[in-house]
Amino acid sequence: MNDKGILDHINALIDEEHKLRSGAGTAPEQATRLKHVEEELDQCWDLLRQRRAKREFGQDPEGAQPRDIGTVENYTG
Repeated sequence: MNDKGILDHINALIDEEHKLRSGAGTAPEQATRLKHVEEELDQCWDLLRQRRAKREFGQDPEGAQPRDIGTVENYTG
């Protein structure tokens, strides 16, 4: 997936996140889906940052790979 595709996916996830957060109900399914959307957003942002860093340092951005949720969610910088 290229940068534009990742950004398009991020925008779609943000739209879904906003809809889930503005929903009147707090059904368990909504909470579960919201958590999944948030995790997927973090993965997408991480992948985009990896691609940009590879490009900046003369590497092939196609070599960037999505990292698992545990790695992305527990990253401390």
